Amino acid sequence: MTLLQIMPEDAPQTITVHSDDLDVIRKELLRIGVRFARWHAARRLPADADDSTIMNAYRSHIDHVSAESNHRVVDIARMTPASPGPGQPRHKEHFHDEDLVRFVVAGAGCFYLHVAGQVHAMLCTAGDLLSIPSRTKHWFDAGTRPNYTAVRFFQDDNGCAARFLPDSIAARFPAFDELTVAP
Repeated sequence: MTLLQIMPEDAPQTITVHSDDLDVIRKELLRIGVRFARWHAARRLPADADDSTIMNAYRSHIDHVSAESNHRVVDIARMTPASPGPGQPRHKEHFHDEDLVRFVVAGAGCFYLHVAGQVHAMLCTAGDLLSIPSRTKHWFDAGTRPNYTAVRFFQDDNGCAARFLPDSIAARFPAFDELTVAP
């Protein structure tokens, strides 16, 4: 389930917005310059789809995003319990010098956006496209047993290097596993 939870940066236990309504999510994210959309595959994908199959299923969407945002490199990122990805499952707060654009193909992951004194915990699931403006402070968490496959967009072959913040606030906020526990 796609979910947005907004908390003040100095009071992570205080939830000011908690919604799974896609219209509410879209509006709240637009307020901070983040684009959110839902994509549908041209055809049903098997659970074990390879990179080429994924790229072909979303080709028209990928081409549109690449053309409108000058992203010339597109790849597939996967995180599983056996291969959790770079660093720890929960990353430190950082930013990039280019827009961060991700489309979740399978599984789920949470992007925490630290903007204007608030943290927007955006739990993305299959079908969600998130476009985060450059220099937006954020971190990502796919949980202790990650299951996440995403299409990533980059402006060049070097990817978008992360610039880590020395005083990350990530550890003070509910982790992916806490956000996904049913109340």
